[in-house]
Amino acid sequence: MNASELRDKTPDQLREELVRLKKEQFNLRFQAATGQLENPAQMRRARREAARVKTILNEKARTAAAEQGA
Repeated sequence: MNASELRDKTPDQLREELVRLKKEQFNLRFQAATGQLENPAQMRRARREAARVKTILNEKARTAAAEQGA
């Protein structure tokens, strides 16, 4: 999912997506530890997507705070 698609979502939807990605990261780490992970690039993708969601959440929070302060 790219950043423009994420920006169209509400903060609640973004938080749900972040929870989903964190669960995915956990499962991938577990697979890696047990030697069942077939594609290690999935770990990198999940980590970057989670960071992308966090960035968009922070941007939305910052703009909401600026609108309230103005």
